[in-house]
Amino acid sequence: MQNIITADTKIHVAAYWEDAKVELMKRDRIMRKLIPQFGDLHLTGRSEPFTTLARSVIGQQISIKSAEAVWQKFLLICPKCSPSQVLKAGHEQLAACGLSKRKAEYILDLAEHFKAKRVHADKWASMDDEDVIAELIQIRGIGRWTAEMFLIFNLLRPNILPLDDVGLLKGISVNYFSGEPVSRSDAREVSANWEPWRTVATWYLWRSLEPIPVAY
Repeated sequence: MQNIITADTKIHVAAYWEDAKVELMKRDRIMRKLIPQFGDLHLTGRSEPFTTLARSVIGQQISIKSAEAVWQKFLLICPKCSPSQVLKAGHEQLAACGLSKRKAEYILDLAEHFKAKRVHADKWASMDDEDVIAELIQIRGIGRWTAEMFLIFNLLRPNILPLDDVGLLKGISVNYFSGEPVSRSDAREVSANWEPWRTVATWYLWRSLEPIPVAY
């Protein structure tokens, strides 16, 4: 894993990315056509677990544009995006950012878990995927999909297949089934050819629908 330092954060680049691209293009005719369309674009992840999870919760079930607007308002009251800062802001200020009552509660619960060390963020990098997911879904507002997004965008795990992700299913539908609806079973069958690089294939299917990567 390579680190790139910017003014405000550390960005990780997946060290396996180029090898994964080569393998996927050898094995899968769709990937052979799709991957070259995006040149040097690749998955990048940020190093702050709390920030990644807070941003994921804020973005649930709203458009990318709306999520970004709420996120920018959130940063005005919590510029460091730390658990202590979120807890100090409290429910009323969080709601004033445009968060629903429920999402404000979720963000506060997330902050409490981190501050009380009820999750082991410092150990996640060495834990198995399913063990990380098991910890994360104990937090209110974090289900399996959000946990999988965390594994992809923060821990850069190479073999995540988020079967609850609408974009993944749509990408498989458009690229493999001529736009016909696909089931989770169909997605599993197609993805068997991508192991152990299912994250990489998923990312390129997202790009086929939305060429510009979404920030996490």
